[in-house]
Amino acid sequence: MPLHGYYTTFGMSLLKLRHPLSLSGCVAVAATSKSTATISPQTLHRFPFPETAAPPSSPKPKHPQHLLSLLLKDPSQRQPLQQIHSYIITSGIFHYPFHNTPTYLLLFNNVIRYYSLGPYPHEALHFFTYTQHCHTFLTYSSLDTFSFAFLCHASANPNCTHFGTQLHALVFKVGFQFHVYVQTGLLQMYSSWGLLVAAAQVFYEMLQRNLITWNVFITGLIKWGEVELACSVFNQMPARSVVSWTLVIDGYTRMNQPVKALTLFREMIEVDGIGPTEVTLLTIFPAIANIGCIKICQSVHGYAVKRGFSAFDIRITNALIDLYAKCGSIASVSRFFQEIPNQRKNLVSWTSAISGFAMNGMGREALESFESMEKAGLRPNHVTFLNVLSACSHGGLVEEGLNFFVKMVKDCQLVPDIKHYGCVIDMLGRAGRLEEAEKVALQVPHEVANPVMWRTLLGACSVHNNVEIGQRVTRKILEMERGHGGDYVLMSNILVGVGRFKDAERLREMIDKRIAFKLPGYSLI
Repeated sequence: MPLHGYYTTFGMSLLKLRHPLSLSGCVAVAATSKSTATISPQTLHRFPFPETAAPPSSPKPKHPQHLLSLLLKDPSQRQPLQQIHSYIITSGIFHYPFHNTPTYLLLFNNVIRYYSLGPYPHEALHFFTYTQHCHTFLTYSSLDTFSFAFLCHASANPNCTHFGTQLHALVFKVGFQFHVYVQTGLLQMYSSWGLLVAAAQVFYEMLQRNLITWNVFITGLIKWGEVELACSVFNQMPARSVVSWTLVIDGYTRMNQPVKALTLFREMIEVDGIGPTEVTLLTIFPAIANIGCIKICQSVHGYAVKRGFSAFDIRITNALIDLYAKCGSIASVSRFFQEIPNQRKNLVSWTSAISGFAMNGMGREALESFESMEKAGLRPNHVTFLNVLSACSHGGLVEEGLNFFVKMVKDCQLVPDIKHYGCVIDMLGRAGRLEEAEKVALQVPHEVANPVMWRTLLGACSVHNNVEIGQRVTRKILEMERGHGGDYVLMSNILVGVGRFKDAERLREMIDKRIAFKLPGYSLI
């Protein structure tokens, strides 16, 4: 069996085992319906359209070229797009065949395209359904490959699977089943749904594939956790671009396999001779942070400086600050941050530096950086305050932390989320101010509160052997979640700490009675 056939059979069999319902008749429906494909009444019910009568006798609608120029003038705005959509329906413009018929198709394609790229792609399907069922001359048989490619992109939504499979059938009916752009659109559609077997079937049935096709399939596999299969597809590529390499490197980084990610990064540069882009470097930084090797960090930093990335892309600069902090080299963080010109530092730069000081237990330095940031005229956001509160919590700066929390709410008018409340509770709990921590926890809005917040307080009660508050906190946790064995163990430890051994034993017995899950501990040498 040739290598390509082996990979095809092996990959398809693995996907079918892991995604047994992936096909769901999708490709089968498309193949068997190619002679009778239409948009079904069920789909019409989901995508309703106004019934349009025969075109009015007067006045004559505007020429489509005029509408097209209005659309292209500001395509990022949704309101002009909707106004043009509305005008097309109310004027019956698609009932007036002008001499320049391709202009109609160009207008149709651009409306579909901009809807598919916006936040409401299903409106592209509304528009398509209107043109097919309101007696317009722009039927599916007159559409081109761009039309179907844009429609596939608009259908790449889990709520549009029924429409998408019927669209696949229309592709067969009009004879575009072997066109690379249309097939790539279908591939992206099935991959976005998570129907990987259907996506693989489309991919391996393609007679021609371009670089985008390969990257789309690899992206879909990585998105759904099939990194090894994505790597096998990557190894079959006749030619790889930096985008292809970056996708696979990012896949291994996200799957917590930093060594493989770094191996691929080195192979890309040394074997294939392909230089990384800014995105590639931003992808490999988390892998280096996961390993925590300062030498690799310095090596990649030197490479970024040599290639000019650090000097011209502030994202690389900010990511390097964060990377040095996660590798534990706070001296490098301070030195590198000081070397950045003040005019280049943005809010992310300052927040990264504050975060670096916070995670390394340097609370005072974090607060000084915050003050310097404000003097530079930058307004802190939620993330900045979260890092400052974390620094105060780990540095024992309770009063300063409380002042920052008040500043966040009153001065900056920012609504705290559960992470901010958690930091304040943790900060007060570490300092032994359990009553105040409990009051803060009780003031957290009900829709925001979660068991993790209360467990933070319970851990503080365990450290300070406070049975009374610990029992109240345990009751609160059990009201939200009863199946976590660690809660019972913590309360049991509190009781043991004050000599109430019988009560602790009874609490331990409740773990078995309520079948509470307890994560087993382990040691690593």
